[in-house]
Amino acid sequence: QVRLEESGGGSVQAGGSLSLSCAAAGVFDNVHNMAWFRQAPGKEREEVAAIFRRSWYTFYADSVKGRFTISQNTTNKAIYLQMRNLKPEDTAMYYCAASLNGGRWSSTLNYNYWGQGTQVSVSS
Repeated sequence: QVRLEESGGGSVQAGGSLSLSCAAAGVFDNVHNMAWFRQAPGKEREEVAAIFRRSWYTFYADSVKGRFTISQNTTNKAIYLQMRNLKPEDTAMYYCAASLNGGRWSSTLNYNYWGQGTQVSVSS
């Protein structure tokens, strides 16, 4: 069992920065990769970024490339999302997720565990 808990959300003005953290606990031997997703009101959950635990490969949605950075701490199993130059369209609930089987990093179907989410609001 893997437990995930996000923190670090908040409200900022456009152009500002926020850093999200995802604390993880449980049996992590089989976790292949972890990711951040987000969901705005009335929209589907969408991929933001992913990191593969052993290779450290990272992937980003086109909408956040160059502005967001995903990282991990393999000692405490946490992952982080540093967000810069935030835009109003980044406003959403942000979720941390863990996958046991890899696969297409951007598909929610490949993730077995989810956190409860943390809200990010960006005003213009």
